[in-house]
Amino acid sequence: MDNTDMVKTSLDQHERWQGKVEVVSRASIETPEDLAVAYTPGVAEPCRAIAADPEASWRYTRRGNLVAVVTDGSAVLGLGNIGPEAGMPVMEGKCALFKTFADVDAFPLCIRSQDVDEIVRTVELLAGSFGGINLEDIAAPRCFEIERRLKASCDIPVFHDDQHGTAVVVCAALKNACALVGKNLETARVVFSGAGAAGLSIARLLMRMGARDVTLCDVDGVVYAGRPGLSDDLAAMAQATNPRDIRGSLADALVDADVLIGVSVAGIVSQDMVRSMAPSPIVFAMANPDPEIMPDAALAAGAAVAATGRSDFPNQINNLLAFPGIFKGALEVRARDISEGMLLAAVDAIAGLIAPGDRSACNIIPDPFDSRVVPAVAAAVAERAREEGLARA
Repeated sequence: MDNTDMVKTSLDQHERWQGKVEVVSRASIETPEDLAVAYTPGVAEPCRAIAADPEASWRYTRRGNLVAVVTDGSAVLGLGNIGPEAGMPVMEGKCALFKTFADVDAFPLCIRSQDVDEIVRTVELLAGSFGGINLEDIAAPRCFEIERRLKASCDIPVFHDDQHGTAVVVCAALKNACALVGKNLETARVVFSGAGAAGLSIARLLMRMGARDVTLCDVDGVVYAGRPGLSDDLAAMAQATNPRDIRGSLADALVDADVLIGVSVAGIVSQDMVRSMAPSPIVFAMANPDPEIMPDAALAAGAAVAATGRSDFPNQINNLLAFPGIFKGALEVRARDISEGMLLAAVDAIAGLIAPGDRSACNIIPDPFDSRVVPAVAAAVAERAREEGLARA
């Protein structure tokens, strides 16, 4: 389907849908007796039980399978700061994915504020109605502070999918790619094009997995300790990355690099830049809809493995492989948080679905429609939550 057809089809279909999610009653109310149990006077009994013990809300309400999908509309897909109402179709879509792939109910909350204090307070006040909070399409650096504060104040999982969902899938794909081409993550030189929310989160998780030689590049070039104008989060990462103290441009950083992870803008990487990398380089070019370099161009320039965020090429890096299973596992054990250990468990679960003998340049990550993914991720996440003492059940 070409772009013109996609635009028309999408608008027509969204108009027909009038929204991608709806509320469906789980209670059958067909008789006066049904009404008396589901509403008054019968409903008073679970109310009394919850008033006596708020934890009983997990037993007597739907909150144990309900996620709030929260945005301020400031970083919606590749469209930028388009506002909460304009972000609603994306949040509805995310809710539809939760339900379709993991049977997790989700509800979109599009907040008319981009003030950190207001967003945090709004979510805090609503948290008792949900089992988890999925932050979505909130611009950096505001997203970092919002997540930190909510994780500290809420007793349910808070997860910024643009950061951590992306990180989990990239790390799973890179684990298999490195194994395929014989590279060791601990010694590989990894270069990032893009140092926003996704880039920083991927870099942190990779380093937690053992990566030691990570270099970040942003619009101003290589990130290094002491570079003027860095945000607090980027300055902290600068202290832990770029061990070779590289200065200059992305092209400079890519010379003899083993891995490129692109989370930036279209067309920024040339074939000559790929040719300058170490033998059998791995190129993950994930800018959407157009990557930093097209995968066929990267492969023609010598890349051993290429991946993108697109569905029309092999090795799609898609958050859909992560967030449904992560939340399902967390909700199943009524987790208080989603920890780094739980993210690493998800990485291993996803990577492990590609058997060593099945790995190839076109097969380093499962397909988003692979029915094994959600159960495997959920089980791994739930087990790690129990091991770390984060489970209520």
